[in-house]
Formats: sequence, structure tokens, C-alpha cells
Amino acid sequence: MTTKTTLVNLPSWLRSNIGNASEISRVQKIVKQRNIHTICEEGKCPNRGECYSRGTATFLLMGNVCTRSCAFCQVDKGHSPMTLDENEPQKVAEAVKLLGLRYVVLTSVARDDLKDGGASWFVKVMTTVRIMNPDTLIEVLTPDFGTGKNALQQQRESIKTIVEANPACYNHNLETVERLQNPVRRGAKYDRSLRVLATVKELNPRIPTKSGLMLGLGETKEEIITTLKDLRKIECDRITIGQYLRPSLEHLPVQKYWTPEEFDELGKIAESLGFNHVRSGALVRSSYHAGEWRMENGEWRINN
Repeated sequence: MTTKTTLVNLPSWLRSNIGNASEISRVQKIVKQRNIHTICEEGKCPNRGECYSRGTATFLLMGNVCTRSCAFCQVDKGHSPMTLDENEPQKVAEAVKLLGLRYVVLTSVARDDLKDGGASWFVKVMTTVRIMNPDTLIEVLTPDFGTGKNALQQQRESIKTIVEANPACYNHNLETVERLQNPVRRGAKYDRSLRVLATVKELNPRIPTKSGLMLGLGETKEEIITTLKDLRKIECDRITIGQYLRPSLEHLPVQKYWTPEEFDELGKIAESLGFNHVRSGALVRSSYHAGEWRMENGEWRINN
């Protein structure tokens, strides 16, 4: 009943078709058979059918239980996350092969229980995927790797581990503006997240960096623009901007539904600030149209 009421109250521009049903069913079968996870399915992403049909999917590594408890996210939380599945790299690589994916995004739950936050596991999966799928590009969407003893040093070492594996893009989401970080992203910090993307550029300026914002949590237009400027100061290349949708009554309520016109305006502002790849719209998510890029003569270019 609650879900039905929520859907009825959504603005018209948020009532979209869930996507290509046959593609969704095919991916679900392959993923379920291997007991692996995609954030597309865990988060019931409204664009998953479109992304699957375009040859893109986002795999959720290291289980589906997160050590943090962000107030917007519907991924399970707990202090006893799953034991790492030693076969997960092979299973993900097989799924990529069977699905014929040209572009893969690897993300994960936060694993603050692991010394390196799971950085070496990202690399293990990347390596295995590439052996079986040498032409598939891999984007990473990582946690901040910033807790525990010697947090600054460990964060840098974890990021360095992944950067040396040379992903096609390194993504880390700020999610929201600085003022709202504590209530929205419990356990995360604005400066720490900016430092992730800044460190990537310090270690390898040629790797494109990317971040994402979700609107509707009480932020102002001015705060959004400030956040975009902060990202450009550290040479973040790509940005996604989408609408926060409340997963359940236990999550933060939506404060505002931003209109398509407002998303268009913010997208144009982002482009004017120098982002070379902007996706701004109510249903845009972190991996939306992620695979639009190709390497040509040593440079990243957008596919036409």
C-alpha cells in the first residue's frame, strides 16, 4: 500500500517504463545462476533495461551487505558483511562474456572491515574480466577507502592499487552537497570524497574521473553549483545528476522533485564549467550511458 501511494504521488516525468523486459530477464537469470550481484538489480534502477541493451551493466562486488548505513541507500547494512567469494572474479568475468558487455562498471559495498577497503579485490576482478573479455572497457565506482588507522595513507595506497590497474574511468560519487553529507552519507565526508578523485588525477592524470549527485534532499541550486565548481577544481571530468527517490519509509524523505527544465539548466551549467561528459535528468544514475566513450589515438572520445 505504501509503495502504491508513493508511485501515485510521483511527478509524471518520473513514471517511466522499467525498460526492455527480455533484456532484464536475461541478465537476471545469468546473475542469479552465479550468485553474484548487480547494483542495477539491487537498486531496481529504472534504466537497467536500456543499459543492458546498450551492452553496459554495473556489478556489485564483495557481497550485498554494506558496513555503512547511508540514509538514502537500499543496499543491506550490517557489521558482519559477507565472506569474500573466491570465485566471484571468475563468475563476473563469465557473466560479462555471456552478456556480451562492451563496457562494465564495477562497484562495491563499503568494506571498512577489510584492510585496504577491498581495493585489491577490485583489481582481482578487473584482471579476471580482462583475461576473458580483452576488448571490454572497465569503469570503477569505488568507496572512499578512508577509515581506520592511518586513514590518509591507506586511502592513497588503496586508490593507487586501482589506478595502477588502469580503469577506463574512475568514479566516486559525492552524492550530495557539503551541508548534507552527515545526514545523507553516514560515515562519509565531503573533503575525503573530493580527495579520492584528486588523488586519482595526481597518480595518473590521463584516467578520466567522474562523480554523481542526487537531488531532492534539501539542497539549493547555489549549493549544487558550488559542488560542481569544487569538482572542477580537482579536474573531475564527468558528472551525473539525478533525482533521489525514497526506497522506503525508513529512508530519508524527498524534499523536492526537481523538474526536467531544472535538470536541463543544471546540465548546461555543468558543461559551462568544463565537464566533458554531462548527464542531468530525473532518472539519471551513476552508470547511465557510461559506455559512450572510446579510446582513439590515445585520447578518450565520445561515441557518436
